[in-house]
Amino acid sequence: MSERFADLKKIPKEPAARMLAMANAKLKTKLTLPASAPVQTVLEALDAEGATVDMLRLLAVALPARERVWWACLAARDYIGAAPENNTPSLAAAEAWVFKPTPENCERVRQTMDTAEVDDDTVYLANAIVFADGTLGPGELSHHQGPVGAAEVSAFAMNVVAMGKHSDRFEAYSQMLIDRAVNIARGGNGRVEGNQKDAKEG
Repeated sequence: MSERFADLKKIPKEPAARMLAMANAKLKTKLTLPASAPVQTVLEALDAEGATVDMLRLLAVALPARERVWWACLAARDYIGAAPENNTPSLAAAEAWVFKPTPENCERVRQTMDTAEVDDDTVYLANAIVFADGTLGPGELSHHQGPVGAAEVSAFAMNVVAMGKHSDRFEAYSQMLIDRAVNIARGGNGRVEGNQKDAKEG
């Protein structure tokens, strides 16, 4: 067993296949693993196949909502730049929700979806929060079921956007995104500085 994916204490102890199915997500890589295989085992198999994108897809599904959004916020910060001078409305509101996930902060996040610029990819962060509990959002919207897997795919999409912004060091940066998610899954803050340095130099 690889140490790289050990001790993912924030990730539920249930089969990765079930978690993917619940989020309406599918891996593109064909693996010969039992349906009961946990996330760590599937990550190891995907890593052996060099299936970076599928690893990110699985991590987006496996991380709990708050951790998932924080992971996506860090990816957005990688290319948006530091706060507050580089804030977008969705990014600032999403970070506030991570630190204090109240209904009021969720509503502030939802409002940024209505006013976001057409080319503002950080609206993915808002989607990842608004749909996180399986509904269409806070308040009256909470009485209606949201699109299955929308929160997970939005966090995944935010990381994919960030990957595209780092195309000159694609592989190193992509591996850093994986290590960042693993760090968060272990209870860390996702700031894997050594790997970020490698990604920048890669």
